[in-house]
Amino acid sequence: MGKPSPMYTVMLQDPDGNEVPVGESGEICIRYSGTEPCGLFKGYLKNQEATEACKVNGWYHTGDLAWKDEDGYFWYVGRTDDIIKSSGYRIGPFEIESVIMELPYVLECGVSAVKDEIRGQVVKASIILVKGTEPTDELKKDIQNYVKKRTAPYKYPRIVEFRDDLPKTISGKIIRSKL
Repeated sequence: MGKPSPMYTVMLQDPDGNEVPVGESGEICIRYSGTEPCGLFKGYLKNQEATEACKVNGWYHTGDLAWKDEDGYFWYVGRTDDIIKSSGYRIGPFEIESVIMELPYVLECGVSAVKDEIRGQVVKASIILVKGTEPTDELKKDIQNYVKKRTAPYKYPRIVEFRDDLPKTISGKIIRSKL
């Protein structure tokens, strides 16, 4: 993503409104004082409740998650409403999708949460394979192991589903809630 514009005061916050340390993910929040900064939207059309919910204690909550490196650069993680909460861990689907897309036999993928009695939620990967690749149990294990090695062991997709298509918006974005 890069560094914030000097025109704005930007902070990454945890769910309690505290600044998160360097290297940890938090919600991107923009400081405002009564009036919205230039370029920031004034509110949701005909939805005052949603408008007020994103403005808390002088901070506009974007709903986007990122982490900041030691040099002050922000790195996108995902949306707060897409975050998967598994065994106390917060997992961003975008990160898992990016890793799975590195595999040469994956054409497209979408990552979502599935309810789980023990963990709360688990990671599910819905994958479209390139033509000529057969969906096998061995391939599922290869994908799971690849994600474990490239991210963290707790982030791997416990469920891998091979599909012919993925649900998308008109603009082509994957609709995770329909996976």
